[in-house]
Amino acid sequence: MPLLVLLMLLAQDFSHRGFVEASANIFPQEAVNDSAHFVGEVRLQHEGFYKPWKNLQFAESFDLRIDSHHQTEREFRLDWKDEGRQRALFSLRRLSVQYYHGGLTVEAGKQLVRWGRTEIINPTDRFAPRDFLTVVDSDFLGVDAVRATYERGADTIDFIWSPRVTTGRIPLPNQRWFVPPEGAPAFQVERQLPERSQTGVRWSHIGVVEFAAAFYDGFDYLPSYEVTPGSLVVREIYPELRMFGGDIEVPLPLVSIKGEAGYFQSPDRRADDYVSYVIQLERQTGEWFFIGGYGGEVITREGLQSAEFNPVRGLTRTILAHAGYTIDANRSVDFEAAVRENFDGFWSRNEFSQAFGQHWRMTVGFTLIRGKPTDFLGQYRKNSHAMVAVRYSF
Repeated sequence: MPLLVLLMLLAQDFSHRGFVEASANIFPQEAVNDSAHFVGEVRLQHEGFYKPWKNLQFAESFDLRIDSHHQTEREFRLDWKDEGRQRALFSLRRLSVQYYHGGLTVEAGKQLVRWGRTEIINPTDRFAPRDFLTVVDSDFLGVDAVRATYERGADTIDFIWSPRVTTGRIPLPNQRWFVPPEGAPAFQVERQLPERSQTGVRWSHIGVVEFAAAFYDGFDYLPSYEVTPGSLVVREIYPELRMFGGDIEVPLPLVSIKGEAGYFQSPDRRADDYVSYVIQLERQTGEWFFIGGYGGEVITREGLQSAEFNPVRGLTRTILAHAGYTIDANRSVDFEAAVRENFDGFWSRNEFSQAFGQHWRMTVGFTLIRGKPTDFLGQYRKNSHAMVAVRYSF
């Protein structure tokens, strides 16, 4: 009987949620190095929260997934670090403990960290590496970190220390989202992972006008490539990086104006120094919301690296748009687009979602990509695809 009472008490302090989703992507065209037209995936995601005391909470989240295209490993193991080229079959997204006292919150462990406030591009979001295996459908990865947040009145200080770099996941060389340079011979990639820790601090203020300032000292979580003439070995490096940035939101009667910018400086002469910025307008009217803006970049010093893979920078110098309409309690449509300012590249995603009861939802959509092969977006022009997903949430 005491054990039964204990289990009942534990159950009262435990909450969880999650989903099981089956999805399929259908590609009408063959890519340069991938003739497959269909990629299917099944994914289980679970989140749990246990709060034994008022000031203490444990949180966990994991993914269990498999796909038809070997984007996921076939080895069953628990992956914590997210360092594999492929997605892990069983991976931890979050495992952390949170302590609350007054205005102070401290979280330690693997966690998801988001900074900034703009759509599609977030220049200051430096502790949020992404899974870019399918470039235009990215998901965030957790980082090992200690995060202390202190709120007092309208001001918040957020301090983060991470003992290691969690790198972003990039397209696999034998699949359609990897576009090999034309005429390039077979080469071997030698990976050089960073070894020291990262730190960051962000101060934000809430009022009639909301704004924040942020600083980051660490590494770029996306790789650059160093090519030696005459060698078939390409070095994959993650340059040191410092970021000074901030964001702002100004509400006006008709629209809200949001802006976010970061100055990126590297002591590694192989990397660029540059300014990345976004400015956007937002409006909600009835069941519609509209977001439109521009993402820009100014290079202040060109580095010496031969190439890089960076979708965040690849989406700059573009006109950005996002709109959605709620048809009723069960149905909605969503549109996103990025158009290069010189019209060399174009990407759009259009989705319709329908709920069936409390647990089931079906989503269908189509992603269209067009442009010149020399443009970051245009190089994926053969990857336009249709999508269908069925999700059961619990």
